[in-house]
Amino acid sequence: MLLKDEVGMLQRVPFFSGIEPTKLKLLAFTSDRVSYSAGQILFRQGDEGDAAYVILSGKADILVESDSGPIKVAELVPNSIVGEIAILCNSSRTATVRAASPLEALRIPKDHFLRLMKEFPEMTIEILRVLADRLSHTTADLIDARSANSE
Repeated sequence: MLLKDEVGMLQRVPFFSGIEPTKLKLLAFTSDRVSYSAGQILFRQGDEGDAAYVILSGKADILVESDSGPIKVAELVPNSIVGEIAILCNSSRTATVRAASPLEALRIPKDHFLRLMKEFPEMTIEILRVLADRLSHTTADLIDARSANSE
C-alpha cells in the first residue's frame, strides 16, 4: 500500500479526521505497517502498552480473560483503533486482541501517539468521546448481565 493510501485510511479513522494530511503522512511514515494471519495475537492482556493499532483491513476480536476462559467482548473492523487505553492510562493492556481474519494494521508507537494528542486537541476530544461511548456501552452490558443474574 502506498503512503497516500495509508493517509487516506487514517483520515477515515474518527480520531484522526481533523488532522492535516501532512501530519498524517508523517504519522504513517513513522509508524509500522504490520500483518497478521487469522488467529495471531496483536497483544495480550497484561502486556505493556507500547503502541496503538489502526486496523487497515481485516477484523480482530477483543478478548478478556475470565474464570471460564477468554470472553469476546468486541470486534474490530477497518478504521478502528485499539490499544490506546494502555497508552493513555500508562498501564498494562486491558484485553487481548486476536486477528479474526488476515489483518493489516498501522502500529503507532506510544511517543508518536502522545505527541499527536498534544499537537491536536481536537484528536484528544475525539478520543474522549470514543472512550466515553465505550464506557457507556460497557455500563449498559454490565446492567444487562446483572439483571439476567438476578432473575
